[in-house]
Amino acid sequence: MDSRLFRDVMGQFATGITIVSTKHDHEIQAMTVNAFMSVSLEPKLVAVSIDENASMYPILQKEKKFGISILSEEQKDLAMICARQKEMDREIPFIQMDGVPVIDYSIAVLSCKVDGTVKAGDHMIFIAEVTDLKLNKANPLLFHAGKYKALE
Repeated sequence: MDSRLFRDVMGQFATGITIVSTKHDHEIQAMTVNAFMSVSLEPKLVAVSIDENASMYPILQKEKKFGISILSEEQKDLAMICARQKEMDREIPFIQMDGVPVIDYSIAVLSCKVDGTVKAGDHMIFIAEVTDLKLNKANPLLFHAGKYKALE
């Protein structure tokens, strides 16, 4: 099976955009992630899937705590900066929540602690318990067919 075709097919599934962030060696590390999902209500668990070649991969294994910021359509530039698709041209508005950095003014933010991991092919799925969360009203930033999009 062709890898490019597989990627194109998977890209037809529209997703929201998140930034996964943590503090490592006194610096905030962040990456754009669209492989995010809710797992359980009791306990409150979420999962993110991280490529083994991503710089965040070993960091999350060590730190065991991270924040998730669900981005609004106005935060496309932040998604691009954290995905290294654009140079950092402004400060990212991180705030602290339960000891982890999250992005202020996001649709929602969650602080999480790693509950378990599952190796899945060339990715690690980090299953995490939500320790705190906040919700704001805004339209989501979406990702579909390799492009950022907004609701119409």
